[in-house]
Amino acid sequence: MITSGHFDLGDGSIYYETAGSGEPLLFSHAAFLDSRMFDAQWETFAQHYHVIRYDMRGYGKSSAVSAPVTRREEARLLLEHLGITRAHLLGCSMGGELLLDLAIEQPSLAASLTLVNSTPSGWEMQGAPPRYIMDMMGAMQQGDADGASELQIRIWLDGEFREPDQMDQALREKALVMNRIPVERNTFFIADMQPINPLDPPALTRLGEVSCPALIVAGSLDNSEILRAAEVMAQGIPHAHKVIMDGCAHVPSYENPAVFNQHLLKFLQAQPM
Repeated sequence: MITSGHFDLGDGSIYYETAGSGEPLLFSHAAFLDSRMFDAQWETFAQHYHVIRYDMRGYGKSSAVSAPVTRREEARLLLEHLGITRAHLLGCSMGGELLLDLAIEQPSLAASLTLVNSTPSGWEMQGAPPRYIMDMMGAMQQGDADGASELQIRIWLDGEFREPDQMDQALREKALVMNRIPVERNTFFIADMQPINPLDPPALTRLGEVSCPALIVAGSLDNSEILRAAEVMAQGIPHAHKVIMDGCAHVPSYENPAVFNQHLLKFLQAQPM
């Protein structure tokens, strides 16, 4: 049975869903999608775990944002609201970054940590920026929501090495629907460009503090800097295992859920709560 609701944070509300029973498993989405990106994980893992997914403020069914936020605090407060004191944590992209911060700040909360195409807070991209990113920023500044959304999907879903017509079109259209919401709400620029209360010092300098087992997943077709970050985290986190998923870009759990789910289930079942 799926339970859903809105959790009021005072300056906005978070939409969340829960299903299943057993050890809690929290899913935190990428910054260009929402919790629907985990549809292909939802029923599978609800058979084994008490699964929770949510839309960050500014995404999906959650409220819009009017000021900078602290993303790791959203996750912590949601788990507190649900009466969960320890959980397996899984995040993709920004969702992984915030959960890594949370696992460092609240180590007793994390039974395990799965980071999917994430970078640690404090990470600085090197070299040329991803293709289309300057065009996307320009479209945002001009109020061109359709153009900005299409370019975000090209950057993060299609990736560096594929064109739109090489993608599963149903997955691509669903991603565009999810992405249009934060683009229209200007979520990133309002809430995340200058987040309040960032982890200090940032996670990049504190990877050795992660005390739980960690699974680092990256798509082989993602930006080279994301792949570099995966290696840095795999080397720096004491109990980390890295998996590279071939033929995927920034969201391998969305692109190839069958293979991703196998990796995740194997990892989770090896972890004592």
